[in-house]
Amino acid sequence: MVSHAKRIVLILIGIVSLALGALGVFLPLLPTTPFILVSAFAFANSSEKLHQWLLNHNVFGPLIANWHSHGAIGRRTKIVSLVSMVAIIGISLLLGVPTHVIVIQAVVLTASAIFIITRPLPPE
Repeated sequence: MVSHAKRIVLILIGIVSLALGALGVFLPLLPTTPFILVSAFAFANSSEKLHQWLLNHNVFGPLIANWHSHGAIGRRTKIVSLVSMVAIIGISLLLGVPTHVIVIQAVVLTASAIFIITRPLPPE
């Protein structure tokens, strides 16, 4: 059984992660799936009601189900993620961001892209 204080902390982590994941749908450099998975973990350990709501959500539920069942990332999610990564580098170049920042972005985003590309697709 989870203590009351731990439950509150986990619910707060879940809510913050969910908010960041939702922002990630619209902001290119902010990832969605990792934050949603953290949120699912936090809710699973603190609030069955919030956990079930998240699992049944139209947008976020399939991300969790694919990851949990198959360690998979859907094709659309992969494409949006990769396009966003390329876009952020392009925007940084256009804005004249310092070279060292672009190099850091390129290294981090390349590692992220490799991870995303190497995850299997969910079964049809």
